[in-house]
Amino acid sequence: MRHHSTVGKLGVFLGALLFVVVGTSQAQTKAAASGTATFTVTAVGKKEGAPPISKDDVQFFTGKERKQIADWKKDDNLFLAILIDDSIVNAAAGQWSDLKEFIMAQPATTHIAVGYIRNNATQVAQDFTTDHELAAKALRIPIGTAAIGSSPYLGTMDMLKRWPQTGPRRSILLISSGIDFFRGPWSGPFSPDLDSVIQRAERQNTNIWTIYYPSAGHHGGSFYYVTNAQNNLGKLSDETGAEAFYLGTGAPVSLKPYFDEIAEHLSNQYLLTFAASGGAKGKYQSVKVKTELPDVEFLTAAAVFLPPGA
Repeated sequence: MRHHSTVGKLGVFLGALLFVVVGTSQAQTKAAASGTATFTVTAVGKKEGAPPISKDDVQFFTGKERKQIADWKKDDNLFLAILIDDSIVNAAAGQWSDLKEFIMAQPATTHIAVGYIRNNATQVAQDFTTDHELAAKALRIPIGTAAIGSSPYLGTMDMLKRWPQTGPRRSILLISSGIDFFRGPWSGPFSPDLDSVIQRAERQNTNIWTIYYPSAGHHGGSFYYVTNAQNNLGKLSDETGAEAFYLGTGAPVSLKPYFDEIAEHLSNQYLLTFAASGGAKGKYQSVKVKTELPDVEFLTAAAVFLPPGA
């Protein structure tokens, strides 16, 4: 059912969210000054839902060196952007009742935005809001063939670049074929923009969950195009601490199992903070999080950005 990969401008936030934005910006400035870095860890139960996990249950490594964990905690606030590639087939809208159910089931502290990717940019249909009914109303039928010519990776990068300084726990749910119509498959197995998107997401502590849905047009049925595209989606999710979901090269009968699993993952996330210094300009550091608890594993980004510091 699922694949574990190994492989417009944003508008002004609702006034009710302003205090979150300001407070978080101040917290990030303070974190950089104190020489710490924070990233999201998702606990996954191999058989059932993951049990509560304490700091004593966790082992943290940078490279091959074990490091001390300064803080390990839950954070109720989540900023979740749902991005829909406008080039996917119109029939995807038949799945939106399950997507609406997913949106409405999110906790009251989840701020949700809805956007559509076309022309290498994200067209925001609904800014971040805790009014989940308002977010659900922003769903519409994808444009389909008329939107072909764009890159879902440049569109995602556009969203990341214009993402305001919100809370530390962020996620993107990207529904796309993964086909890069702008760059084309001749550029290699991976989109030339993919690594840049991954690094930007790692820098902003953003997990990117991806769901494959076929593209409109004849390329949507090409095994070569689709296989490369799914590899791109898999790498994007894996290296940003999330998962990619797809079933073969066709459209899934239902997206509900994917939405349900993503919702479960989002409810089992922790923020890990550790002492860190990225030197004068900041740098990326590979990380690994382990536990000896039975039947529990962690999803983390491949690397964390260490802020500039002494």
